[in-house]
Amino acid sequence: MALLTVAILALQELARAARSAEKLLDNLNRELPATLKDLRLTSKEISLLSDEVNSSVQSAHSVVKQVDQGLLEAKAQAQKAHITTRSLLAGASAAFQVLTGKPRRRRRPPTRRPPVSLSAASPIAAPANETNPPILQPVTQPANLARSLPNDSDKIPNDSHNSLPTEPQDIVAGH
Repeated sequence: MALLTVAILALQELARAARSAEKLLDNLNRELPATLKDLRLTSKEISLLSDEVNSSVQSAHSVVKQVDQGLLEAKAQAQKAHITTRSLLAGASAAFQVLTGKPRRRRRPPTRRPPVSLSAASPIAAPANETNPPILQPVTQPANLARSLPNDSDKIPNDSHNSLPTEPQDIVAGH
C-alpha cells in the first residue's frame, strides 16, 4: 500500500509538470513567431545601416582622395607661381637696370694665373743702364702650354721626360 501511495503522488506531480510544460509551449507558440519576425526586421535594419555606413565610408574616401589630389595640384601651382614670380622680378630688375643705364654686373672670379715676377736674371728684362731704360720683352711659351695653364686640379708631374714647367718661376724663367 505504501507503494501505491507513493506512485499516486508521483503521478500527480508528473501531471502538474506536464500542465506547466504545456502552458510554456503555448506561450512559446504565441510569442516566438513575433519575436522571430522582430529579429528578422532588426537584422535587415542592421544590414541596411551597414550598407549606408559602407557607402558613406567609400564616399568619404573618395572625398579624401579628391582633397589630396587638389592639395598636390595646389602645391604644384604654387611652385610654378613662385618660379614665375622670381622670373618676373628678375626680368623687371634687368629692364630697370637697362632703362636707368646702370647695369649691375657680376664680377667674375679672377682667373688662376701664376704671378709674374721680374728679376734681373730673367730673359724678359734687358740690362738697364742710365741711358737705356729696362725694356720688357714677351716670353715665348710652348704651344701646348699657351692653350692651358696648369691649375690646382690639373697636376702635371715634373719628371725628366716632361719638359713642361710646373712652377710659376719656371714659366717666367723659361726652365
